[in-house]
Amino acid sequence: MKYAIVTGGTSGIGLGVAKMLIEKGYYVFATYVGSDFTENLTNFEPIKTDQTSREDVYQFISYVKSHCNQLDCLVCNAGLTIRKSFAETTDTDWDKMMEVAVNSHYIMVREFFPIIPTGSRILFTGSQMGLVPHAMVLSYGVTKAAIHALAKNLVKEFEGTETTVNAIVPGFVETPWQKEKPEEIKQNIYRKTAIHRFASVDEIVDAYRFCIDNPFVNGSLIEVNGGYNYK
Repeated sequence: MKYAIVTGGTSGIGLGVAKMLIEKGYYVFATYVGSDFTENLTNFEPIKTDQTSREDVYQFISYVKSHCNQLDCLVCNAGLTIRKSFAETTDTDWDKMMEVAVNSHYIMVREFFPIIPTGSRILFTGSQMGLVPHAMVLSYGVTKAAIHALAKNLVKEFEGTETTVNAIVPGFVETPWQKEKPEEIKQNIYRKTAIHRFASVDEIVDAYRFCIDNPFVNGSLIEVNGGYNYK
């Protein structure tokens, strides 16, 4: 049995990646916050973990280590968006977003490092907002830019192990969070995207599958954005 972690793994992209890994024969531990996960999946263990809390993160790490002695795939997917203007964003807002997207995942990679075997896969969920500035989510964009840099820098730490580290960089995706956007805003985004729609979760998951299946893809930012910002 291979073991994997998907943070933020009970909805949207994270759940799609988790299901893909289960199909590939992995047992998946997933972090989540919010409502309890009720879907019944084999070889899937959702563990409520508030990644703004260091204590929760270390408890999750301890739990996984007590239930397996190797980690073959780590998908650092969880992120947090607090939609405020630059001037309205507080120190607490900034710290929470950085803690979830960057700090908690850095800690996980470091703490699981001794049990990551040769030929494993580490994947980060980046964002187009980490490449192209966006008016209302400066802090979120910075966290994702940091994730892109973390993925590239970790390549050197895993040099010679055949373990690869990559970041998937989605554009706008048809997730539950995006469905809450007003139709006018959606249409504006469609007009900026050459394909004139959001991506499906499955289309984004295919990029993760590609990185898992191809052992020579390493240190890459894989953009899957439908031609966003082409105008």
